[in-house]
Amino acid sequence: MTDDERSLLVTEDVQAHRHDRRIAAQKSQVLIEALPWIRGFSGTTVVVKYGGNAMVSESLRQAFAEDITFLHHAGIHPVVVHGGGPQINAMLDRLQIDSEFRGGLRVTTEESMQVVRMVLTGQVGRDLVGLLNSRGPYAMGLSGEDAAIFRARRRKVKIEGESADLGLVGEIDHVAPGAIQTIIDSGHIPVISSVAPEFDDNGEPTGQVLNINADTVATAVAVALGASKLLILTDVEGLYSNWPDRDSLVSTIGVSALKELLPTLESGMIPKMSACVEAVEAGVPQAHIVDGREEHSMLLEIFTSAGVGTQVLPDDHPEVLTLNTTGGH
Repeated sequence: MTDDERSLLVTEDVQAHRHDRRIAAQKSQVLIEALPWIRGFSGTTVVVKYGGNAMVSESLRQAFAEDITFLHHAGIHPVVVHGGGPQINAMLDRLQIDSEFRGGLRVTTEESMQVVRMVLTGQVGRDLVGLLNSRGPYAMGLSGEDAAIFRARRRKVKIEGESADLGLVGEIDHVAPGAIQTIIDSGHIPVISSVAPEFDDNGEPTGQVLNINADTVATAVAVALGASKLLILTDVEGLYSNWPDRDSLVSTIGVSALKELLPTLESGMIPKMSACVEAVEAGVPQAHIVDGREEHSMLLEIFTSAGVGTQVLPDDHPEVLTLNTTGGH
C-alpha cells in the first residue's frame, strides 16, 4: 500500500467518524428537545384516532405501533380509537354491496352494518391489538358494545340545508369511561372500535348497533377521560385555509376561526375539524390533525417545538391571541 493510499484511508476514517459524531449529536439534540414535552405529558391521557392510509401501508402500521408503545413507555397513557374505512370498502366490494357517502359520512344499511361491525371489531380491531402486542403485552381491544361504554342515537344531519338519512349511523349520546380507565390503570393500552348500541329517547336499548364516525368517537372518549390531547391521523398534511394552495397550511388555529372555515372545507375534512372543535369546546386543551402518511408524525407533533399538522386551541390560548394580534398562522 502506498503512502497516498494510506493517507486516503485515514481521511475516509476521519470523515466517517465525524459523520457518526454529527448523527449522534443530532440524536442527542432530539432527546434534549423531547425531554420537557415528555415531562409535561407524562401521566396524562392522549387519545389517538387511527385511520386512513396509516392503516393499510405496512411501514406506516409498524411506525404507528412504535409510536404508541413509545408513548406508553414515556409514561403517557395512549388510547387508540380506530375506524376502518379502507377495510370496510374492500369487504363491501368483495361482497358486492354498494357504498354511498353523504356529506363525508357513510350511509349504513342493515346489510352493510353487519359488514361494518364484523370488519371493525373482528378484523381491524384484532389486527391492531395483535400489532401492538407483537411488541409486548400492551393492548386490550373493546368496542362501544363492551361494558356499555357508549350509548348512541341515530344521527340526524343536514347536507346543503336538506335533512339526510344516513341509515344505521349514530352519534355518541353518553360515555361511561370506567372500563376504559380500568384498562389504563392496569398498565395497558385501550384499542376501541367505533360501533355502539342504540338507545331510544327513553334511555332504553333498541337492540340495534350503530356505525359511529371514529372522529366523533375519539372526541367523546377524549372528553370523558379528561385527555390532555386529541390526535386525529389523516391523509393530508393538515388544514388548508385555501385548498389547493399548499402554502395555505394552517399550523395553529383558534376554535372561532375554525368554525368560520368549516362551511368552506372539503366534505371529508368537515367531520375531522368538527371533532376538533367539539373536543376543545368541551375542555380538551388541544386537538391536532396530523398527517398519518408520514412515519412517526405523532412523535413529531407531541415531542418537538415545531410540531407538524394543524393544532386547534381555545380562543383564549396565548398562541391564538398572538395570532389574532399578528394576523399569522
